Amino acid sequence: MRTNGTFSVVSMQPVSAEEFSGKVGTGLTTGVATMEKHFAGAVEGRSETLFTSAYDIGRGVGTYVAMESFEGTVDGCSGTFNFAHSATTDGDNRRDEFFVLVPGSGTGELAGIAGTGGLTVEPDGTHRIWLDYTLG
Repeated sequence: MRTNGTFSVVSMQPVSAEEFSGKVGTGLTTGVATMEKHFAGAVEGRSETLFTSAYDIGRGVGTYVAMESFEGTVDGCSGTFNFAHSATTDGDNRRDEFFVLVPGSGTGELAGIAGTGGLTVEPDGTHRIWLDYTLG
């Protein structure tokens, strides 16, 4: 079953380079942050995210990896679960996306949730999420 929603980033808190370590220098700045998101639509609720990236803000080039802990409803079923995702950008595109619902992480009516999904950012800045999932 496929479902859709939108989300907005409510906060993002960088972690200092000293906390991260940052002892290996590369061509892109590597960072860690926490993020809170609010979701609306058929996917409704909030998530807490651990966000890591190697990214050049000025050029918009880099890759991120994120682990989210979601609580809310999916198509009216309530509970919690984790999902992981990553993507790469060369400044004007989004590619090499990965998105997975973490097996065994669902609770409540979302216990047994499994599947994949994806994220998009529209030209007007709207963030969209979709889940291709099963409940078992």
